[in-house]
Amino acid sequence: MTKDDVAHWVLAHPLAPIHVDCAIAVMLKILDGKCKMRTEEKRVMELLYDEVKIHPGHLLDTALHLLIAQAREHRDEAIKSIIYEKRLLSETAISRPVMKGFKAMIRQEGLLVVALDEEEDASGTT
Repeated sequence: MTKDDVAHWVLAHPLAPIHVDCAIAVMLKILDGKCKMRTEEKRVMELLYDEVKIHPGHLLDTALHLLIAQAREHRDEAIKSIIYEKRLLSETAISRPVMKGFKAMIRQEGLLVVALDEEEDASGTT
């Protein structure tokens, strides 16, 4: 799935502000190394974050975008600690049912299914 594919998906499936928060929380989890998604799913989630970071969230501070940008550029021990703390706070702010609903919705609406199909094709398995 390309950046353009994700951009088209976002246009066809506008996210509610709470789902923008979910995308931010997943991005923090990826940066913290705690995300259990497959490699291709993580890549798609990073692309999704890039598409929706300009949209308003509901619960999370917009200052997280600057932190995420810094962490993507340079991950030293200080920024790793901050990412860890912010990830925990975001997971506390967003209820598990909301996060699970978000993940189910993006799978149901085809964002991650395509990513899984591409990963399986690349590995030669189906």
